[in-house]
Formats: sequence, C-alpha cells, structure tokens
Amino acid sequence: MKKGMKVVMWSGVILLLLIIIMSPKIVQHAKKSKDKQPKAGYQQTAQVRIIVVQPGILQELLKTTGTLLADEEVDLTFESQGKIETICFKEGTHVKKGQVLAKLNDDDLQAQLVKLNLLQNLLQERVNRQKVLLAREAVSQESYDELMTELQSNEAEIKLIRVQIDKTEIRAPFDGIIGLRYISEGAYVNPVTRMARLIKIQPLKIEFAVPERYAGIVKAGNELSFKIENSPENHVARVYALEPAIEPETRTMTLRALYPNKDARLQPGRFVSVQLIIREKKDALKVPTEAIIPELGGEKVFTVVHGKAVSTRVTVGIRTPDVVEITDGLRPGDSVVVSGIMQLRSDMPVTVLTADSIGNQKLRP
Repeated sequence: MKKGMKVVMWSGVILLLLIIIMSPKIVQHAKKSKDKQPKAGYQQTAQVRIIVVQPGILQELLKTTGTLLADEEVDLTFESQGKIETICFKEGTHVKKGQVLAKLNDDDLQAQLVKLNLLQNLLQERVNRQKVLLAREAVSQESYDELMTELQSNEAEIKLIRVQIDKTEIRAPFDGIIGLRYISEGAYVNPVTRMARLIKIQPLKIEFAVPERYAGIVKAGNELSFKIENSPENHVARVYALEPAIEPETRTMTLRALYPNKDARLQPGRFVSVQLIIREKKDALKVPTEAIIPELGGEKVFTVVHGKAVSTRVTVGIRTPDVVEITDGLRPGDSVVVSGIMQLRSDMPVTVLTADSIGNQKLRP
C-alpha cells in the first residue's frame, strides 16, 4: 500500500514539473496565434485593373470571301463568216467604244452595194418623171404605185447589204482592255470563232455570299473592305445589288459590290477576303467580354466607386468574342473592372493597378 502511494506521488510531481516547464511556451504560442488573427473591422483590399467606359462608334463586321469580277466582259466574234482582211488592235491595249477591231473581206458585198445604188438613182429619176405625168393624168395611178414599190424594194435591198457589210466588222462594244488574240489575218472564221476577249476593269465588281440570317440586314449601300492575297492593303467598296432569292443548297444570299479600281491595279478573277459592315452604331458603350459576369436572370459587372467594388446589373446588346455592347446599366465615364473579378465582393476596397479607355472598336462575329 505504501509502495502504491509512492508511485502516485512521484507521478504527480513529474506532471507538475512538466507543466511548469511547458507553460511559458504555451503562453508564447497563444500570443503569436492571437497576433496572427485579423483585427476586428479589418477588410482585405483587392488589386484590380479597370477600363473607363467611353461612347464610340460600334461596327459589327461579317467576314467572308469573294471573287473580283470585270464590270463588263465579252468574247469578240464575227457575226458572219469569211476571211479576215485586217486586225486593227494590239494585244493588251485599251480600246474605245465603237473602235473597229477587225474586218472581213467584203468585196462582193461592196460590189452589190454599188449596183443597187446605181439602180436606186435610176428608179428615183423614173419616179420623178412618173409623178409629173401622173399630175397631168398621162399615166395611171397603178403604174406609178408599181414604180414606187420597186423603188422602196431597192432601198430595202441597200439597207440589207449595208447590214451585211457591218457584220464583217468587229467594233468594241465598250471601253476596255483587249486581251490576247487567237486568230491571224487571212484566217477563215465563222460566228463561233473567238478572236479575242474584251474586259472592262474600271470599275470592278466583288461577288460574295452571306448566310441567310443576314438577308434582312444587308442592303444596297452597305460599305465593305476587302484584301487580296499577299497584300496588307485594305480596299473599300460598296454593295450595289443583292440576289432576290436565297440559294437553297448553300442557304446563302449572293451580293455584289462595286470598287472604282481607278489605278487599274487589280485584275478580275482574284480571290479576296471581305469584311462587311453589317450594322454601325454611334455613341455605343461597350466593355471587354471578360468584364461580364453571368448570373441568374442576366449579367452584371463590377464598377469602382470611391475606392470600393460595386456590383452593377447591365443589359447587353451585340455580343462578340472580344467586346460586349452595354445598352443599360452603365454611363460614360464609369470604371469597370476587367481583371481580378473573381475575388471581388460588393463594397470591398480595391486598389486600381491600371486604367484604360475603351473607345472605337470593331466587332467581329
């Protein structure tokens, strides 16, 4: 019994000694933990980047591809057959409307014309004499009418021969550049023989197609820009005509635009990248897409007011991968947070790292 009491006593002494030894460390650790705890009323400050919203022009662009077409283009052929007597142009040169480009041999037609002209003069003299005699009642009305019919028939023959002579010539139907010729002088040709091609490249047409959902939006007068391959230069054209129906197979609508091509540097047939201005708004407010926070029933953004974050409900309009139009909820000059959004809460103090301004910007759907 005494031995058991001794064990208990010694255990108590050892425990007391351990408490005495460890108590300073426990007190020190508790003090450090207390120091690490945030003080009452302290709020963390978030670092954010903002943009200052300003009104500007908003353009919604549609990207597509197209082809350059000549304003006018025609294969030059004769309307009759025969041997080419003269070729009156140089390949690759400008020609004027009405200019004679080539001529067939028309000796037989010219001889017929001379014969008919002589007959015309003779018949006209006979008609003049018959008219005098008819006034004196020396000839019958029937004889006079027969002679007049013969005169008119000869006039018709002369007109026919002149038309046939005109068909032995090729004249330029419009101003343009004539291409390579495929036949030579002395060759025998017919109406299916192509002599050359005449092209008008001032202005040029741009033909392209847009999805059917834009059929009610795109109109004649819309401006577009286009680039040709391997060139950074932008060219501006304007839509002048639309196909009245949607293509069932592709579900697209074909349009054509006109480009002046004043320096004649661009050639028909080239592939082009087209950017069409679908809609344009003035004094539109927009923010980067990363500033928009989706929530139940709509969208919101965080603005900075007096150094604190403010949750602001907004109504959006046109939306693209880069920019979103704000139709309601923001005013010009508002500071909208564009980075550090995930850590924000309403009324949270913020430190602004940088402030940018978002002005005129093009939207690319």
